[in-house]
Amino acid sequence: MKGIILAGGHGTRLYPITKAISKQILPVYDKPMIYYPLSVLLLTKIREILIISTPRDLPLFKDLLGDGSQLGVSFTYLSQDEPRGIGDVFLIGKDFIGKDTVCLVLGDNIFHGRGFSSLLKDLANITEGAHIFGYQVDNPKDYGIVNLNDEGQVLSIEEKPSHPTSNFAIPGLYFYDNNVINIAKSIKPSSRGELEISHINNIYLRNNKLNINFLSRGFMWFDMGTNESLLQGSNFVYTVQKRQRLYVGCIEEIAYKNGYINRQQLHNLANAMINTEYGKYLLKL
Repeated sequence: MKGIILAGGHGTRLYPITKAISKQILPVYDKPMIYYPLSVLLLTKIREILIISTPRDLPLFKDLLGDGSQLGVSFTYLSQDEPRGIGDVFLIGKDFIGKDTVCLVLGDNIFHGRGFSSLLKDLANITEGAHIFGYQVDNPKDYGIVNLNDEGQVLSIEEKPSHPTSNFAIPGLYFYDNNVINIAKSIKPSSRGELEISHINNIYLRNNKLNINFLSRGFMWFDMGTNESLLQGSNFVYTVQKRQRLYVGCIEEIAYKNGYINRQQLHNLANAMINTEYGKYLLKL
């Protein structure tokens, strides 16, 4: 399975702080935002990862993450010149995906919950269909929403509905078989001028190939597209790390525990940050 992080867009809801820098470079407590979706791919044990961003911001990600060898993985970088929708990533990345299955995670999302790592590893083995998630929110008009009937069966996925029939949002984490490339080629831009991921999911649904995991009440998901949600995400990471002494989104730790890097390599990464709590945490591993 290949992995893709979409870290594009202009981040206009976070202006003025994103006028000169990518949203996904902003700090979420003690790490750049992109570390959190990257940690999801590493927990899935995906080692070939494509990062898609704007032409302006792509050099920042290359400076931050390099070629991935320091983590025992491989990073590829491609640009999305204009925000053409989430579905566009499968056209941009079609050569990168090749004949493999693919996991897409949005660059401004945090996922955290018990059993999540095991679920991710299981989904890495899919060979057919699409697997997405549902999460209860109090502002369903801002997201792609799962429309359900009275028996709880999924009827459709609707993008930012004016009158949502449920409060189950679709978080920015998607697993697809290789058919997603041809499906992305077949859909037309919406009224917003974008290739909507909801359109792709609805095609899988009509073909009885869509699976939805509804995340439990104890699970946490943050979509950090506003100042408020950015602060909430930072406060959550701070609280978990201070209370449990376990780091959220620590990509070096995951690479080490996956066996991608050895003890000495981890030590070298930690030494480069020895003046920070982050570096000291890595040394304690």
